[in-house]
Amino acid sequence: MQALWMVLAALFFASMGVCVKLASAWFTSAELVFWRGVIGIVFLWLLARRQGVSLATRYPGMHAWRSLVGVFSLGAWFYAIAGMPLAAAMTLNYMSSVWIAAFLVGGTLLAWMPMPGRDGRVPRPPLQGPLILTVLAGFGGVVMMLRPTVGADQGFAGLMGLLSGLTAAFAYMQVIALSRIGEPETRTVFYFALGSMVAGGVATLMTGISPWNWSHALWLIPVGVLAALGQLCMTRAYATAKTPAATLMVANLQYSGIVFAAIYSLIIFNDHLDSMGWAGMALIVASGIAATVLRQRAVPRAPAEEH
Repeated sequence: MQALWMVLAALFFASMGVCVKLASAWFTSAELVFWRGVIGIVFLWLLARRQGVSLATRYPGMHAWRSLVGVFSLGAWFYAIAGMPLAAAMTLNYMSSVWIAAFLVGGTLLAWMPMPGRDGRVPRPPLQGPLILTVLAGFGGVVMMLRPTVGADQGFAGLMGLLSGLTAAFAYMQVIALSRIGEPETRTVFYFALGSMVAGGVATLMTGISPWNWSHALWLIPVGVLAALGQLCMTRAYATAKTPAATLMVANLQYSGIVFAAIYSLIIFNDHLDSMGWAGMALIVASGIAATVLRQRAVPRAPAEEH
């Protein structure tokens, strides 16, 4: 059942990306983050009442950290969606697996560096050559995918997409930690929506409010609802994955979101990437899946990230 929850989450997130891209013609990324939070709060408050779930928490610090990094990732992702093809923005956001693998490789390399006072008899961790190659392949895919877009004034949007994947890696691990201490998924997603509203509201006041048009504002409703549904399904997928094998399967099924985004990108927006761009996207997906598998073997109890 956890597999179905993750595929549904991927579909909801890809569908949300469509609405974000359409709404970005009239609203800034900060406004989209704010309204995503407002609508999410209302939706999740009603859902919590129906489920009988209390929104009071004993772990405000953990929720605050999850919201901080999650909101930054969300804002960067929305900016990338507005400024580049949807499938490309989605793929860069899903680089979180590769980023976590890069951190693991970096820690291993630091352990091999000669340092004053380090006892040479202490065994060093294995260099994990396959994981290093996987990380290099992932970033090679980024270069291949962004190469066609840099000349089209989409370089900064691509950078924001990369940052969204980097910060998403921290947010996802925090979601896993919250689920393992027993926080209901409705409560976890509610506090993230609250953080989105606060941070998006502050950023909107600093950058300015766009002219309001009700026909344009209708796109804000599905952004909030689809985001909340995606978060709930994603959190439920990891909460119901009780074994390492199930967690690994769920982590890899997140990449189905790139398939959904690619279909939307071609059919709705008529986006075009050349063959090298598509090859780079495929390389990122393959390296992300490989990184998840290799990290699971290297650190068996390390939590996998989610989307």
